[in-house]
Amino acid sequence: MKFRVEVVWVGEEGDELRSGVLAMERGQLAMETLGLNLSESKAMLEGVQDFVVAQQSAVDLKQRRRCPSCSQRYTGKTGGTKEVKTLFGAVEVANPRWKRCPCQKSGPKTFRPAAAWLVGKTSPELQYVETKWASLIPFAKSAELLREVLPVDEATSPESIRRTLHATAQRMEEELGEERQLNLFQDEPQENEPLEPPDGPITVGIDGGYVRAAHKEGFFEVIAGRSVVAFRREAGDEVPEAKCFGYVQTYDQKPRRRLWELMKSQGLKDNQQVVFMSDGGEDVRRVQTYLHPGSEHWIDWFHITMRLTVLQQQTKSLQGEAGGAESGAGISKRIDSVKHLLWHGNVAEALDRQKELLLDLDLIRAQSAAAEKLATGMSEFETYIRNNREFIPNFGERYRQGETITTAFVESTINQVVSRRFVKRQQMSWTLRGAHLLLQTRTKVLNNELEDVFRRWYPQFRPKAACTACAA
Repeated sequence: MKFRVEVVWVGEEGDELRSGVLAMERGQLAMETLGLNLSESKAMLEGVQDFVVAQQSAVDLKQRRRCPSCSQRYTGKTGGTKEVKTLFGAVEVANPRWKRCPCQKSGPKTFRPAAAWLVGKTSPELQYVETKWASLIPFAKSAELLREVLPVDEATSPESIRRTLHATAQRMEEELGEERQLNLFQDEPQENEPLEPPDGPITVGIDGGYVRAAHKEGFFEVIAGRSVVAFRREAGDEVPEAKCFGYVQTYDQKPRRRLWELMKSQGLKDNQQVVFMSDGGEDVRRVQTYLHPGSEHWIDWFHITMRLTVLQQQTKSLQGEAGGAESGAGISKRIDSVKHLLWHGNVAEALDRQKELLLDLDLIRAQSAAAEKLATGMSEFETYIRNNREFIPNFGERYRQGETITTAFVESTINQVVSRRFVKRQQMSWTLRGAHLLLQTRTKVLNNELEDVFRRWYPQFRPKAACTACAA
């Protein structure tokens, strides 16, 4: 059984030009001979791409052959081609040099007509695919994947993919605009201009993660978070999807602008409530205050309960010691009372209870290793609460009102944005710039926004399909 695959170009006058791109033969039918195999499909795509590009270039040059002013035919200076890397292999694009028309008295004596569209050496489709997959999996795996399933240029390497990703991210950074020192979120409203009722509050959860530093020992911190809109004011309006963001704190020069653009894409209004939630760490606390000084800032209940759970586990060790059962049980109940006070936002009394508990632990810590460990943990927790006392709300009231009280959704964001690509199972080390640029493309991919970015840069890139429901 023999097959021949051809591609046909049909001209405006109906004339046709054919080219064979694949010939194959099949014997007895079996599962392994059913349809095309991978190498045949790659050869077919490469052949079709070469033919289509050749015809596109020929038609374009034919249309540009005459001077738009006097219709005189341009004369050739030299021929030439330019290699362009595409998703289906490297192709040679006709790129001749023509002489300037005699009717044009100024300007260069020669020009290349294809320069009107032939920009760069890589097609946007290939740039997009390389950027997307390199944002999700290691550069080496991305190169291996593309070479395995597509007839891309064999020179496609982890380094070339890394350069493509960095170039894409750098272009996005340049588009971001300048950082502003004033409050981005609360511009002064115009006099006598009524403000529309805002949508539900935007909750921004922020957390930090650590990435191995290149060229030196140690780690550096990256900030990541997620922005969630509670509800739309109009019942029929769809609530926008949550979006994540990330940046390297010591490298990024535009953190406020970055977050402002993200929240604007979710419909942020000047009078809309913005709530920042974090684990209360000093670095993250400074970041959220810097991003939006006029917003609400709370630490989340998840991190408080996580620390309290550790303390309760330590009381069990104390109860297991000889003569410590009674004191351990009593301390456990007093820790529960601290938890109850913090849940209701009674921070002052909770600190007093912790102070009294520390005094009692000091009496027994010398005779008990478990008490010593518990006293150390209790002291650290007391310092944590004291440093964040102004950021602890009435969690019970917020919970009853249906408001966010935990950043558990940010923990998954850190795992999704940072850990899976930078840390877990990866032994790579990163520069500040490399990590920051990768964070920008990775969050665009996770937010399903990268395709829109390329569509903005290249208007004919993957046109959006018309909505059938809207058309009806």
